[in-house]
Amino acid sequence: MEILSFKEAKDILLKYKMPFCETEIFDSLSKGLSYAEEIGFPVALKAYGKNVFHRTEQGGVAINIKTREEFRREWNNIYDNFKDIEGVLIQKMIKGKELILGMNRNEQFGPVLMFGLGGIYTELYKDIALRIAPVSKKEALEIIKETKAYEIVKGFRGEGVNEEKLIDLILKLSNLSIKEEAIQSIDFNPVMGNKEEVLIVDFKIVVWI
Repeated sequence: MEILSFKEAKDILLKYKMPFCETEIFDSLSKGLSYAEEIGFPVALKAYGKNVFHRTEQGGVAINIKTREEFRREWNNIYDNFKDIEGVLIQKMIKGKELILGMNRNEQFGPVLMFGLGGIYTELYKDIALRIAPVSKKEALEIIKETKAYEIVKGFRGEGVNEEKLIDLILKLSNLSIKEEAIQSIDFNPVMGNKEEVLIVDFKIVVWI
């Protein structure tokens, strides 16, 4: 199996019209800074490479960068902490609730979809629901309702998540999983959701080779 490159994975998201936050990868500080100014601060920087693991714990992530000076400092810090990377991901900061969405292809059942709480809460609460693809709009809503994340989606003690756009993303993942049989697994974590939009932030796609 092989993890798709950033560009290869991004091309698949574009092919299936899956919404993701503005993201590009650069190995040049000047070009990266120009892109950050183009999309507008604040931005996040993330070390990127197929051999990069646990980047948050190792100083490979910087968030909420608001100025050119901060950008340069954090860019250099990432390269100090990671000597063997392909570049740095630059992303527009998105406010919202952290969710997780994914797929794992089972030998017996085929593509199995997964939804739950995302970010650091994925491992902490293990709050997930599973469904075999393809799923209908009704089944997509059922997946959401089976998790504690549903309270967050509805807006427990604050802003909620656009339910229709979240369902639409689940349906698009279902469709992708059925059509792209070479894909073994998909990991969207986190998916950021608010009242206006639901966007994939980090994505990893593994294929058979």
